[in-house]
Amino acid sequence: MAIGGMLQSMLGLLVVVGAIFALAWGLRRVQGLRPKSAAGLQVHAGLSVGARERVLWIEAGGKHLLIGVAQGRVNALHVFDEAPVMEPAATQQSMQAPNFAELLKKALGREGS
Repeated sequence: MAIGGMLQSMLGLLVVVGAIFALAWGLRRVQGLRPKSAAGLQVHAGLSVGARERVLWIEAGGKHLLIGVAQGRVNALHVFDEAPVMEPAATQQSMQAPNFAELLKKALGREGS
């Protein structure tokens, strides 16, 4: 009798786990569908500037907008008539701050080593 109860519990567990996987598969399929209202809106880039603040570059209705998003607020920072020109990745990397090891060597006067 104990074996029958154990088999029944295992079967119930398998049904629940199967239902979870089926729901996850279905949700993944549905996420590809977008509502028609979001079809003309595209987010090109975003940057976090605080704990809950972000700056986003979006395209809506042929205009490119730079918007600030904070908790409970969205502000248009700038509206571009055409797409802004992005710098190449090599230029962006050269503008980065030096790493900690370089700063420590400079502070200790050991730049050549």
